[in-house]
Amino acid sequence: MGSTFGGLNTALTSLYAQRRGLDVTGQNIANANTEGYTRQRVVMQSQNANLVPGIYATTSAVGSGVTVSSVERLRNTALDQRSFTEHANSAYHNERAGSYNLIEDVFGEPSDTALQSRMQDMWDGFNAVAANPDKAAPKSALIEQATTVAASLNDAAAALDSQYESTRAGLDTYYKDVNKAADSIAKLNKEIVVAQAAGLQANELQDQRGQQMLKLSELVGATATELPNGAINVYVGSGPLVSEFSTREIEIETGGAMRLDDLNSTTVNLRWKDTEAPVAAGGTMGAQMELLAKGGTLDTINTRLNEIANKLADNVNDKYRTGYSSDGTTGEDFFGTYNGDLTLTAANIGVKVSDPNKLAISSGNPKGTPAILNGEVADDLSELSTSRTGADSAYQSLIGDLGVSAQSSIRRRDIQNAVTDQVDGARDAESGVNLDEEMTNLLTYQRGYEAASRVLTTIDSMLDQLINRTGLVGR
Repeated sequence: MGSTFGGLNTALTSLYAQRRGLDVTGQNIANANTEGYTRQRVVMQSQNANLVPGIYATTSAVGSGVTVSSVERLRNTALDQRSFTEHANSAYHNERAGSYNLIEDVFGEPSDTALQSRMQDMWDGFNAVAANPDKAAPKSALIEQATTVAASLNDAAAALDSQYESTRAGLDTYYKDVNKAADSIAKLNKEIVVAQAAGLQANELQDQRGQQMLKLSELVGATATELPNGAINVYVGSGPLVSEFSTREIEIETGGAMRLDDLNSTTVNLRWKDTEAPVAAGGTMGAQMELLAKGGTLDTINTRLNEIANKLADNVNDKYRTGYSSDGTTGEDFFGTYNGDLTLTAANIGVKVSDPNKLAISSGNPKGTPAILNGEVADDLSELSTSRTGADSAYQSLIGDLGVSAQSSIRRRDIQNAVTDQVDGARDAESGVNLDEEMTNLLTYQRGYEAASRVLTTIDSMLDQLINRTGLVGR
């Protein structure tokens, strides 16, 4: 049969177990607002008095108390994997939508000061000159209006190039962050494996690793698989980034395009450092690669803007060359490059006429015989605003396509963020700290500790009676 002294051990194990429960509950409460923290739960297990039952080695004792078998980390692996995927998608769509918003800001349509309005002012200026071919004021106004159009194209091209450069600089920072996070995960893998092999809890280390993994998923669309020993392998696309305790680095190929104009001769390549194979990036870096690539978003819009500048220059110059200025000059161009480059683009288009008297708007020579001064060429130029193949039409098509793409990216971003919020909500419901629940647990362990103390006090009283008072009756 069980010994009276055995009850002391039973009560003592309960004190230890309830105190451990209080410690874990206090840890949960302390980290209620810690980002990435996963709540923990004490798992208690009753101890059998017959640890190795046998025929001739038995006891009638009901048990030998309680022990804490483990401290569980209440994490759902499936929800974690889903969270990594959804956060990667959200980061991708957020970056993409943000890029389109910046591009729309470049053009600022519709607006009285945007390019479309300024081109219309220029066509109206040609019309005013056609009505008053002998007046200097309309000619001066026209030159100024045309200069404003060219400056708007210059500014738009410069803004697109500036967005390219800033995104490219961000990509240089992000790939280094990816390598650092991968190194952190490999180190945490080793610490977790060693801890678990020694029978120790590694819950806080796993939380730290989860935060690094979430960062990687947002940066580059990384995914993870868990190994039996507690480590994880991390993949970008189908390529391994972390394999237990070792890592691979990613890099941007040296000599990659730093400006939009560089895409004519090179491009941006994100690759594995060891094999030089391309990295199938997702997340923020995936969206940036789409933006920076040759034939990507910025390159496509810049190309179309250059086409608009060339159409404007070609259409105007073709008619303008047939005209005569007040001093009889003819065959000159109205638009050209302000920096002397042979290839005209939106970045270098300029107005070549600065003297109103040099404006060739007459169909005849004012210095000829007979002298002819009219505004027929200017009138023909003003009608280019309605051309279906002109610069206005091409620009309207660009703005329309940009608007559709921007709205589509915003809708997809909003939908994806809603999905991500739902997944995060489900994960937090399971792994997040609920202070009401923890306060209940706190009271539960407190009462358990008090009850175990009472048992210990009762047994102590019984032993005192047995040892100090038994056999003293009648003395």
